[in-house]
Amino acid sequence: MPITANDTKRKSWLEVPENSDFPIQNIPFGVFLTKENVVTVGTRIGDYAIDLGALQQLNYFEGIDLTDDMFMQDTLNDFISDGKKTWRLVRNRIAEIFDATNPQLRDSTKDRDIVIFKIDDVEMQLPVLIGDYTDFYSSKEHATNVGKMFRDPENALLPNWLHIPVGYHGRSSTIVPSGIPVHRPMGQTLPAGEKYPVFGPSRLVDFELETAFITTDVNVMGENIPTYETEDYIFGMVLLNDWSARDIQKWEYVPLGPFLAKNFATSISPWIVTMDALEPFRTKGPKQDPSPLPYLQTKGKKAFDIHLEVSIQPEDQEETVVSKSNFKYLYWSMAQQLAHHTSNGCRVNSGDMMGSGTISGPTPDSFGSMLELTWGGKNPIKLKDGSERKFIEDNDTVIIRGFCENAEVRLGFGEVCSQLLPPFIRP
Repeated sequence: MPITANDTKRKSWLEVPENSDFPIQNIPFGVFLTKENVVTVGTRIGDYAIDLGALQQLNYFEGIDLTDDMFMQDTLNDFISDGKKTWRLVRNRIAEIFDATNPQLRDSTKDRDIVIFKIDDVEMQLPVLIGDYTDFYSSKEHATNVGKMFRDPENALLPNWLHIPVGYHGRSSTIVPSGIPVHRPMGQTLPAGEKYPVFGPSRLVDFELETAFITTDVNVMGENIPTYETEDYIFGMVLLNDWSARDIQKWEYVPLGPFLAKNFATSISPWIVTMDALEPFRTKGPKQDPSPLPYLQTKGKKAFDIHLEVSIQPEDQEETVVSKSNFKYLYWSMAQQLAHHTSNGCRVNSGDMMGSGTISGPTPDSFGSMLELTWGGKNPIKLKDGSERKFIEDNDTVIIRGFCENAEVRLGFGEVCSQLLPPFIRP
């Protein structure tokens, strides 16, 4: 089935600002709350949120086999469970409805008033009920940098890293959408030169520049999925800030890896950009040497050219861009990550989320965390207001943005924007 929604010549009858992340060629999916306190599944074109539940009730999806309440829910899980054919049919239909040459909705004032909202008049929600969250560690540059700081610089990568997409299981209960503030975590740390740990607020809170993909129902327990099939089970992608407490992490991560240093908060962008929308931006990833084992081998372009940037904004001050990276730098692809995840028969369900791991590039300005950008705090970053940062301070806001662009079209993810608040202290 062709992806007609990607037609770069198509224009919308809705106004789309220049360089918007949300042209009619994007058509992402999310969940929002209206002024009337109605929660609905929606999409976005330009600066307008579109109520897909209302569109369905008005029969604009006639001919597509959907359950009656598909879009009148508070999560996308059921829609994602319907699979790739339904996703493509719905996205293609939305593109037709909002095509500049289609008068059906354009010329119906009554229907438009029910369906279309200004983006500032809605409140974005978590788009899916995330049952399980896995975070990978797939940037060779990031893993090498961390290895140099925490271990032997001559043997920065552990022996398994070039053979498997390393990952760990995160905590879905603390995944929040953009705009929800995060509290500085409390935890155990080992002060320099001390023999015994102390308990208190983390002093080294960090961001991690990541993306994540959302899956449909992938397999039954015991079944493994080959790399050439995995992309059929990936619905789309979001931006992700995997907040980290580096001092807690350093004390706790041996021998079982990340735990409380990571699971206190994970922030994601609210709009899921589909893999269909990202199709024109495929590119080749890094050369893999040594060649992966057969079950991890892939053919063709499995990476995507997604420009990423991170800004830090002190309270009531101008933001400063501190990092510019690209998704294409990741050593291990999403196809390989999902194939590896199911290789032992682990079940993956609709709405599960897989983080990429920190996305660092080859140059210092493309590193994806403060740990790397300041090299463990040794080289502070100067912000536009004149202040310096080794790590994230209370009341700072971290903003991650991402977009794709070629000669014909530009589309993006919007942003994931989160403020770090002081520790939550019970009265």
